Amino acid sequence: MMKSSVLPWSRRKVLRSIPALCGSAAFGRVLAEQAKPPEHPAAAAAEAKAKAKPFSTFTDVAKQAGLTATMYYGVPEAVTYIVEEMGGGCAFFDYDNDGWMDIFMVGGRTLDGIPEGASNRLWKNNRDGTFKDVTKEAGLWDAGWGVGVCVGDFNNDGYEDLFITYYGQNKLYKNNGNGTFTDITEKAGLKHEGVRFGTGCTWLDYNKDGLLDLFVSNYVDVDLAHLAKPSLEVPNCNYEGVPVACGPKGLKPPLHALYRNNGDGTFTDVSKESGIASLRGSYGLTAVTFDADDDGWPDIFVACDTTPSLLLLNNHDGTFREDGLLRGVAVSPQGTAQAGMGIALGDYDLDGRLDIVKTHFQLQATGLYHNIGKGEWEETANEAGIAGERRYVSWGVAMQDLDNDGYPDLFWVTGNVYAEVERMNPKFAYAGPRILFRNRGDGTFEQITSGAGEDVNARHVSRGCAFGDFDNDGDVDMVIMNQHEAPTLLRNDCPKENHWIKVRLEGTKSNRSAIGARVLVRYGNKVQAQAVLSQASYASSNDPRLHFGLGPETAADIEIQWPSGAVEKYPKQGANRLVTIVEGKGIVPGRAFTVS
Repeated sequence: MMKSSVLPWSRRKVLRSIPALCGSAAFGRVLAEQAKPPEHPAAAAAEAKAKAKPFSTFTDVAKQAGLTATMYYGVPEAVTYIVEEMGGGCAFFDYDNDGWMDIFMVGGRTLDGIPEGASNRLWKNNRDGTFKDVTKEAGLWDAGWGVGVCVGDFNNDGYEDLFITYYGQNKLYKNNGNGTFTDITEKAGLKHEGVRFGTGCTWLDYNKDGLLDLFVSNYVDVDLAHLAKPSLEVPNCNYEGVPVACGPKGLKPPLHALYRNNGDGTFTDVSKESGIASLRGSYGLTAVTFDADDDGWPDIFVACDTTPSLLLLNNHDGTFREDGLLRGVAVSPQGTAQAGMGIALGDYDLDGRLDIVKTHFQLQATGLYHNIGKGEWEETANEAGIAGERRYVSWGVAMQDLDNDGYPDLFWVTGNVYAEVERMNPKFAYAGPRILFRNRGDGTFEQITSGAGEDVNARHVSRGCAFGDFDNDGDVDMVIMNQHEAPTLLRNDCPKENHWIKVRLEGTKSNRSAIGARVLVRYGNKVQAQAVLSQASYASSNDPRLHFGLGPETAADIEIQWPSGAVEKYPKQGANRLVTIVEGKGIVPGRAFTVS
């Protein structure tokens, strides 16, 4: 059963909880509207210094790369139900183990049927800047209300498998190691009764037996046959005086699920005994696993829409406790629930601890949660200078060093859910740009609206966004799922004077994908933390090779905290290369990696 948390009540925790427990929603909204990014004492000097340094430029190369398939998802001109709004995610992963990131993208359909060409998509990397659509021959052709994807090697055979969430029935695709996948959902024991609205998912080894288990977050408990249609007369079926798809408010919250890996290709639903099934009242979206409280056990963070986000801490005995409010990541600083969409982890202030970014709905600032240690966070969006940007509905997000200067930057994609509202009020744009904040190196960010390439400002209705180095040139690129059009593939052209290092991990005692591992890289007088994740951004999966910009440094020390608990250190590793490390065996040649 779900265990209660026992923590000493510090003054900070008491003050943090007062708004949530005693403040009214109206009071929270007033405070939110009054909140303004504070003046930074050295802001002018820092901005001038930052602008003096070159930054990356981004070019949309999707068309020439062969990513031309339209990703159908509902009918934007007349969205009737909430299922038409939420998909889908995408992934960078190396399905054929050739050392180059391939692309998987989750697609949808319409209420009336399946348009010609509608499907999830798998594109194989041709290693020359182009991709080949291999969806059908890989056995992944499927059209439904797909939402999220998480990547992990659940059977430790050395090939990454795919789990895809749907409105309807989720699916597990086993990688056969020969370029094909097999749907083993029913055989694996993952077929559920009834219709569920699966959204986020993450592989994790919650019991530390070396096998990847599976957590699935659900959005709403809804039956389209009995769901109300857009109406001014029905609560939560209109927005800004315009009839829109109903929900999520007013709809029944779902249960979430946890499945234990039995080690024989099957899973057991342990939602009840783990305490996960007792979590009610949240509309779950993206799910991320990492060791939140530094106790050596994997925890789960879930971005939740219009309800408090969930931080599920591992009790080390097969059960979890929900601790989001006490730990500072559940609600806004004013104590109000927000529309959590996407999640990113990173170390923006280089203190060796994992910070969190969480994207929200329009008129809500993207949240930045600074890790203050011992599994606690403080919301610092105002102090960091990003709280002023709240014009768009925001989705896929990353905290990645985009210019390799040694400081992680922020990037997220946008796109509204209500095309009808823009026609009545242009302030609420349906398509939106990408949002880019450059790390100034002093704990604050500056928004870049020009100078990073025109394609950053191109407007789309975007959802998932995966981050990785598709062309193996030593910087971080992005692939973006755009509803009702082809994807975007943003190639990053990074300042050449900055150095970098990539770390690819392979577990032995730990799960082979090394999901849950934490890596510390020390360069110069800096230290940066990253974690190997199964899902992040919005319902998406990033390149599992951790990328660290090093700025002028030409070497770095690497420390790995494996999921098994083992710690390994590798000092003075040369820059501008991929370092592949196998648990207990050290640095190995690994897969091919050629800087293009």
